[in-house]
Amino acid sequence: MKCNVGKTEQIIRIVIGITIVLLGLNLRSWWGLIGFAPIITGLIRYCPVSDVLGVSTCDAKNIQ
Repeated sequence: MKCNVGKTEQIIRIVIGITIVLLGLNLRSWWGLIGFAPIITGLIRYCPVSDVLGVSTCDAKNIQ
């Protein structure tokens, strides 16, 4: 997998994911599990949806 999530987007994805998970826990809703998707894509710096759309925010030097 090549990198298609830049550093700034990585931080944003992780913060949004944690927020969704915490809201799910607070509201006692299983919808909080959706928050794991942005956390995982932020951690591995690869998003399959962005890949299909041909979008990449990763620096050229960070592409693996």
